[in-house]
Amino acid sequence: MIDHDFISSCMWAMGAPLELAYVGPGGGLAAIGALLAVVAGLFAAVFGFLWYPIKRMLRRKDKSSAPRHEGNIT
Repeated sequence: MIDHDFISSCMWAMGAPLELAYVGPGGGLAAIGALLAVVAGLFAAVFGFLWYPIKRMLRRKDKSSAPRHEGNIT
């Protein structure tokens, strides 16, 4: 069955006046700053997760391709 309380709650929430949707300049800047911080954090996490293993792999490749000197060199 359809829950009439849920439907009436949804109708009440959709009927909110537009004045309640106003976000002041301080709140808006805080929201934008928080969003940018989350995006930068995700970017840094992905970058760190991908870059450091690739860097280590490249170092191993460079180290293995370098010529080896056997014996004492004076």
